[in-house]
Amino acid sequence: MPTPSLAALPIRRLTLRDLTACADLSEDRGWPREEHKWSFLLTAGKGFGIDDPQGGLVAACVVTEYGTWGRPDLGAIGMVLVAERHARQGVGRRLMRHVVSSMEPTPLTLHATPYGRPLYEELGFKVTGRAEMLTGHFTPGGPESGVLTRAATAEDLPSILRLDEEVFGTDRTPLITRLPAFADQLRVAEEDGRIIGYTAAWPNMDTHVVGPLIARDTETAKALIASLAAHTDRPLRTDIDVRHEELLAWAKARGLASVAFNSVMTYGIPDLPGDWTRRFAPLTVAAG
Repeated sequence: MPTPSLAALPIRRLTLRDLTACADLSEDRGWPREEHKWSFLLTAGKGFGIDDPQGGLVAACVVTEYGTWGRPDLGAIGMVLVAERHARQGVGRRLMRHVVSSMEPTPLTLHATPYGRPLYEELGFKVTGRAEMLTGHFTPGGPESGVLTRAATAEDLPSILRLDEEVFGTDRTPLITRLPAFADQLRVAEEDGRIIGYTAAWPNMDTHVVGPLIARDTETAKALIASLAAHTDRPLRTDIDVRHEELLAWAKARGLASVAFNSVMTYGIPDLPGDWTRRFAPLTVAAG
């Protein structure tokens, strides 16, 4: 039988049963397999993919919805991948058109690499910001901030959810409630018994990714990062909004190096909701 054309292959929903195929696709494109992250996103979000008749996946992506169940306020698109053997044949464009159409009228956001940005612009996404990826071993030093940080407890979760919704601009309960199981560390900053920031460190290959990072101010963000670093021997990795220049300079002085820039893009809204001044880093660029 002749092999069906790429345009004729159906797009379907992905589930956790597709975890190995998604990881294989990452590896095919030279990315780490990232099975821990794929599992988290396929559970918290909606996966879309195209099966390869010869086995595996032609393409895949994940959409994480935020807001009211059934009527989301925002959708974050991530992990957009096309197998190397099928690249530059319009597959990514077709998959993205399908996702954008299926999500209407929900506004969308994504973090785009320089390679992917032209396609997203063609589909109507606009650049609304930038994030700088940093990685490296954190070196403690400098004056103490005086901000109190500690490990989060189950009793903190309602306060974390309230703060997160206030800063992010929409409800992320399905995502944030999975953090204790997903992350190796979940820490809070508090003042007079009130939580003024929180962050997590989750394992990704040989690093700990710092995110989300939500804090009242830059000093609180610094204290949270330092508290995570004090409890791991792994290099840290994070993606910081470039408007937080003071935090970026501090992180670089503490041993983290800039490795990449991504464009923050939106579709259907002029900018992301919430308060960017307290939103320092995403949980992952794949989920906003």
